[in-house]
Amino acid sequence: MSTEGGTKAVVAALAANLAIAVTKFGAWLLTGASSMLAEAIHSLADSGNQVLLLVGGKRSQRSATAEHPFGYGRERYIFAFLVSIVLFSIGGVFALYEAYHKYEEVHAGEGGDLVDSRWWWVPLAVLGAAIIAESLSFRTAVREANKARGQQSLGRFIKSAKAPELPVILLEDFAALLGLAFALFGVGLTLITRNGMFDVVGTAAIGVLLVAVAITLAYETKSLLLGESASPDAVGRIEGAIAGTPGVERLIHMKTLHMGPEEILVAAKIAVPAAGTAAEIADVIDAAERAIRQAEPMVTSLYLEPDVFRADYTPDPRPDRPGAPAH
Repeated sequence: MSTEGGTKAVVAALAANLAIAVTKFGAWLLTGASSMLAEAIHSLADSGNQVLLLVGGKRSQRSATAEHPFGYGRERYIFAFLVSIVLFSIGGVFALYEAYHKYEEVHAGEGGDLVDSRWWWVPLAVLGAAIIAESLSFRTAVREANKARGQQSLGRFIKSAKAPELPVILLEDFAALLGLAFALFGVGLTLITRNGMFDVVGTAAIGVLLVAVAITLAYETKSLLLGESASPDAVGRIEGAIAGTPGVERLIHMKTLHMGPEEILVAAKIAVPAAGTAAEIADVIDAAERAIRQAEPMVTSLYLEPDVFRADYTPDPRPDRPGAPAH
């Protein structure tokens, strides 16, 4: 997935959410509809999330240092994880709190501002405009995802993508559209029935939705933070490059790890002729490295260990791991 495509989707979503948040807050101030407040906080949280994604993308481009020799590519994963926390705490939990607060008001016979307000039509107009804006943002995210996902379904793409920006935006925009539908349900039925409980239900539904999306994001991002291997296609290309290098008898074993969305570390043990000289083996390793980098340009760190393959080889037992250092 290209960084440019993810950034384009993030910027489009940020512009839409900032404009929508302002109009939702205005509608809430005029009518007191709790669904509108929950949706305003939702849009505000989404805007903050998009800023986090942009900051993470910028920080990940820093050059490697002695303290961080593999670079800062995982900054994008860390900031994507922060997005899930923000969405859960600010968006989801606040909406659930607002639903409870509104329920107390309605139960006490208060909270009829929306029904009695002469601005009753404003939330409907704002929600309609917001649905149009979010639909355009979601369309941009889907278009950018289509360029990167190949034959995968969108669901599979969200689960397997190594770059977090597009999956995050896809989930956020989808949740935003559902949240707007819940808000429209709550506000619309409240106006029709003059029963504020529908506003409570719409607000609570928004909260549950945001919590569910936040948990999904946290789960998927956690896997990236722990370290995922290269995709099966990338692994196949790397293995093919090694096997096709003259002088390599076979690939004994290999491990890959994403150090960032577009940065792959490869460590492999390759079998070379037992009678080869040091210079010949060095030439084989150099040729294999060139073939690997040509086959998979995302390989940024590459370590090849030459060995002589023996079918009956049994590795020595590993020593016990040392305990954590005392402080």
